[in-house]
Amino acid sequence: MNSPTPHVRVIASPQSWVEGEAIRQLEAASRLPGMRSAVGLPDLHPGKGAPVGAAFASEGIFYPFLVGNDIGCGMGLWELDLPARKAKPERWATKLDLDGPWEGNTDAVLADMGVKPCGFEAALGTVGGGNHFAEVQRVDAVHDAQTFTALGLETDRLLLLVHSGSRGLGEAILRAHVDRHGTGGLAEDSDEARRYLERHDHAVAWARANRATIAGRMMQGIAAGGRRVLDVCHNSVTPKEYEGHTCWLHRKGAAPSDQGPVVIPGSRGALSYLVLPVGDGTGHAHSLAHGAGRKWTRSSARERMRERFTPDALTRTSFKSHVICEDRDLLFEEAPPAYKAIDRVVGDLVEAGLVRVVATLAPVLTYKTRSRRE
Repeated sequence: MNSPTPHVRVIASPQSWVEGEAIRQLEAASRLPGMRSAVGLPDLHPGKGAPVGAAFASEGIFYPFLVGNDIGCGMGLWELDLPARKAKPERWATKLDLDGPWEGNTDAVLADMGVKPCGFEAALGTVGGGNHFAEVQRVDAVHDAQTFTALGLETDRLLLLVHSGSRGLGEAILRAHVDRHGTGGLAEDSDEARRYLERHDHAVAWARANRATIAGRMMQGIAAGGRRVLDVCHNSVTPKEYEGHTCWLHRKGAAPSDQGPVVIPGSRGALSYLVLPVGDGTGHAHSLAHGAGRKWTRSSARERMRERFTPDALTRTSFKSHVICEDRDLLFEEAPPAYKAIDRVVGDLVEAGLVRVVATLAPVLTYKTRSRRE
């Protein structure tokens, strides 16, 4: 296959810290056959073989390993019917438990959302590990009142942000591909490409149903109702017209800029940003940062944070919010200093002309896990 000369771009100001290994991974991916564009967002950081916080556009071929194992992972935002003044984080923290299988009717929930069962339904409604979470939030400040109002939001209402994906389903799909092809790509007109895309699209839909089920469990646990404001996926591969070519747009930890407002969360001790994408998507693969991005590896974070904090100290934040995380290693791995500064990440997007900040959201209660790692 004759490959075009790829365009490589990193969207980050001189004040932003981007690890050299992440740049190396981005450039290596840009040299894959058929690749037209590789874009690193301000949250760019090294991943397992491919960078996170990146988007890629290829022609005639696509690469499942660039999407990774958590196909369909994304962010969903719900507005709750609870006023912020009625938040009871201490009480909620004592009783919330989303780790066990959901006791509801999984088949009915999936059918209602047009999703077929897949054999991983025991995980439906569970958050998962790593950087996934479900977080009750309050409105910190409104910066674009017109867009905020157009979304039907009210400043005195609590919100719920859910970050999770397809759990074991996406892992099984990637493993089946890697066992046959390693990091190789799939020609777009091949039967294997069609089979992968069918499974991929199923995982994206299943992940969306998972976030909705998590939200339902959270709302039941805090005696609230709510409505979904948005739900966007940041791990996927989709066909897209890009810069005059029909391409395959890979997003790995990259929020879409062509699907309306998105939430870009910081660490669990920082603000989240509700932003409105602006521009036509040219030059940044219709993609945005999906979060703050890791600054330290998990092993490094564990070592550093154990020297500075007790586990109990990390269950409270500077916002006086509560963090439910009974896995001590995960608590250290996910400590706020392990992540880049979210205000700098979003500031880079604003300065690049890619987003407008609609509102900032502050944490009230963050759910990670009740499980203890052995």
